[in-house]
Amino acid sequence: MCGIAGWLELGGEVIPEGGEVLRRMCHRLFHRGPDSEGYWSDGKVFLGMRRLSIIDLHTGDQPVFSEDDQVVAIMNGEIYNFLDLRENLEQLGHRFSKKCDTEVLPHLYEEFGDGMLQLLNGMFAFALWDRSRQRLLIGRDRFGEKPLYYCVFDKKLIFASEPKALLSHPSVIKELDLQALRYYLSFDYVPAPFSIYKNIKKLPASHFLLVENGEIKIIRYWNPSYVPKTEMSLEEASEELSYLLKDSIRMRLISDVPLGVLLSGGIDSSTVAALASLKGKIKTFSISFKEESFDESHYARLVAKHLGTEHYEECLDVDKACDLVSSISRWLDEPLSDGSLIPTYLLSSFV
Repeated sequence: MCGIAGWLELGGEVIPEGGEVLRRMCHRLFHRGPDSEGYWSDGKVFLGMRRLSIIDLHTGDQPVFSEDDQVVAIMNGEIYNFLDLRENLEQLGHRFSKKCDTEVLPHLYEEFGDGMLQLLNGMFAFALWDRSRQRLLIGRDRFGEKPLYYCVFDKKLIFASEPKALLSHPSVIKELDLQALRYYLSFDYVPAPFSIYKNIKKLPASHFLLVENGEIKIIRYWNPSYVPKTEMSLEEASEELSYLLKDSIRMRLISDVPLGVLLSGGIDSSTVAALASLKGKIKTFSISFKEESFDESHYARLVAKHLGTEHYEECLDVDKACDLVSSISRWLDEPLSDGSLIPTYLLSSFV
């Protein structure tokens, strides 16, 4: 998990003192990326990020650039198919200076422009500045796994991974959005493109934001399709599903740090753990509950034993849950009525 932040002066003004504001915004994202930080600015565009190192630990810092430094990019997330993309780009003559997944972004943009988003397999929110064409491209993954908020104040397009970073910019006005509050009371969360703050929006999943010639456009780049693409037997469908799951897990296991699996004992997490364990012994982590009506940890232990994983378990009781509520609220920028936040937070901290 990383965090990105920045802004574009829509009027083209040069703001020499903007660097300190950018650092303040990124400092609010320190919890997302404690390993390193990176900044770039030409006085009109400001890009910053906090990094949690997963791939290319020593040379993978951001921002990243094209060969001629005309395209600059920062990203929160992971591009799972970056090795295949990199190989194809190298065959087209592109040169890379790092081994990280983020570096494919400026090169993909050089080759495919906005169409690059169609080629990305991953969870991501990125910002890319084309210096020669003076255009800003901000993209979010197909299912919105990685967050991206933006707003326009004082002729500035300001963006960040979390609202708390936006609110650190002196131009941003903090005000409750009553319509968003109504949505929250109806749905137990605030749906995109709204946020709980007035005039602060979420970039919807499967969309990118483009700023060019002072004009802001929000464009959808992908729609899910439920039309049958081929006819196959049950056996053939089973084999295809098995291949897709194994390939998906394979790509997600690319890492320069240790990995583990959050194991509940249900079908989904057990399948992930089983396929991941094909690559070698893995660590699994589970939450148990003192209340038997909630506790399903015995299923997780059965799966872990069957797969031979290195299994760890943490118990959540009422007192511990109450203590966690105040801690969790510090990290939630918007209201969210989901009780699973408590065990998920505890499990993540335990891991």
